[in-house]
Amino acid sequence: MNANNDAGFMVPPSFLGLEHLATAVVLLDRDFQVRYVNPSAENLFKFSSKQVIGLPLPQAFLDAEILSRAVDFAQTHHTCFTEHEITLPDSSGHALSVSCTVSPVEICETGLILEFHQIDKQLKIAREERMLLQQQSNRELLRNLAHEIKNPLGGLRGAAQLLEHELPRANLREYTQVIIKEADRLQSLMERLLTPHQLPQLQLINIHEVLERVRSLTLAETPQGIAIRRDYDTSLPKLLADPEQLIQAVLNIVRNAVQAMHGKGEIVLRTRIARQVTLVKKRYRLAVMVQIIDNGPGIPEAIRERIFYPLVSGREGGSGMGLTLAQTLINQHQGTIECESQPGRTCFTLLLPIIN
Repeated sequence: MNANNDAGFMVPPSFLGLEHLATAVVLLDRDFQVRYVNPSAENLFKFSSKQVIGLPLPQAFLDAEILSRAVDFAQTHHTCFTEHEITLPDSSGHALSVSCTVSPVEICETGLILEFHQIDKQLKIAREERMLLQQQSNRELLRNLAHEIKNPLGGLRGAAQLLEHELPRANLREYTQVIIKEADRLQSLMERLLTPHQLPQLQLINIHEVLERVRSLTLAETPQGIAIRRDYDTSLPKLLADPEQLIQAVLNIVRNAVQAMHGKGEIVLRTRIARQVTLVKKRYRLAVMVQIIDNGPGIPEAIRERIFYPLVSGREGGSGMGLTLAQTLINQHQGTIECESQPGRTCFTLLLPIIN
């Protein structure tokens, strides 16, 4: 980087040391035009200095209204200002969560230094901690609720059966049958609420055998309009896991996708290796990443943040337990499950640690 850039704005030699910083740094002039970016900023936002030098801030950083306000405040009050959480897209459109400190500097004329720190990892860890606490609360609540409901439910069903034998006319028994069938349905739901607390029976497994079982089951129970495509990394090492629990977790997600697409669409089962990942506050060198991707309508925005909560469902008649159970089973394997959804593409990502 030369001391003078293409627009004649002088960057003093002392600022050229910024090239060696791990922190992403962008220098603006008083008109909020980009005059310098260090290599860390180029790496973070996936642009080159030639692409952005000379551009106004709103053109260099799209969707940067919050960033523009922070820069304006720092210049107007001639003081440092930090915006602790901003979402900015990089040049490929991928959203980045960053904090930004804006500092006025004197460089022949008044300019501004923007220091960016990526906080995606911190936000991910904080989100995982919140989810774990929420899951623990949900599990305790559901266990208590299930136990409280089971006993009176059994009494209700038994009373309906006795009443059925006492009724004088057969056509009246259809009402007792409604009571009995609904009691059985609720009993089944209560059992499902209690089932996830069984500990996994661990053994070395190939994750692709799990996915192939899910694929076979799904194709056997769905119409011809559903296609399930494989995208496997066959070099993945074996996992220490409970195959039946993983089958149940993946099957619940795939069934949700089939129902969301109303029997017409494509599901992709993808596997990859993930390196140096933090799962449930623990660092692992390697993890297996499983992605279940569908091209359906997407998850309704109103419930997108709550899809793993119990009894939350995006379809009429759904119990809202499938994804809750899937999350519980994955968590019992020290793994995580996340979802990104928009119309035309919903992706569930499962990360399962490889324990040597």
